[in-house]
Amino acid sequence: MIGSYVAVGDSFTEGVGDLGPDGAFVGWADRFAVLLADRRPEGDFKYTNLAVRGKLLDQIVQDQLPQAVELAPDLVSFCAGGNDIIRPGTDPDEVAERFERAVAQLAEVAGTVMVTTGFDTRGVLVLKHLRGKIATYNGHVRAIADRYGCPVLDLWSLKSVQDRRAWDSDRLHLSPEGHTRVALRAGQALGLEIPADPEQPWPPLPPRGTLDIRRDDVQWAREYLVPWIGRRLRGESSGDHVTAKGTLSPDDIKMRIASVA
Repeated sequence: MIGSYVAVGDSFTEGVGDLGPDGAFVGWADRFAVLLADRRPEGDFKYTNLAVRGKLLDQIVQDQLPQAVELAPDLVSFCAGGNDIIRPGTDPDEVAERFERAVAQLAEVAGTVMVTTGFDTRGVLVLKHLRGKIATYNGHVRAIADRYGCPVLDLWSLKSVQDRRAWDSDRLHLSPEGHTRVALRAGQALGLEIPADPEQPWPPLPPRGTLDIRRDDVQWAREYLVPWIGRRLRGESSGDHVTAKGTLSPDDIKMRIASVA
């Protein structure tokens, strides 16, 4: 029975791609918090989301870890290092060493630390060449989880997110349905009874022609890839002026989810 949960991480945990009615993101961690809260007496659950998009591992450790340690919750989800891994020249072995030091800090104060692997990027145009590097980092994350007794939210093995409907139009962040499936997988990682199967098959899609695919790729490159490259060249981050969501009420999250369902 988990009575408090803190989510630590970057855009994935902030919920980018899962836009709520108020213009703020919901995301898998908020949805997962609802699953946890439903197992407690009403009002007897605390949830805090500290994640901010675009943050590197060291920034997460500096800005979010002290808050998570101070809260000392029953559960912490820790997803970090992905933005480091996709940067040219980074060493997944070295990133994993810093990741483990953070897990050790959290494990001292939290009841349970849940870590996450990276997605299988075989179908992601700009990231598929990094598949081996991500797999190496995932291997380290699983080994660290073994050493500290952490449940693993295994995103690499989540086959349902290989469908393009699991992804937002930017192709880098999950759609609302994608975030929902990850929340369900998180429940599985903790051995909870969940209301649906995250691997439930998607409805069939009509076939797409080569011209349609090419047109979509051109539009995506113009709208998302070029600005993303521009930010990298300028040394900017999408989270430079973003504040973490902080403490959230599961009832408020439910209302926001219901309004966009």
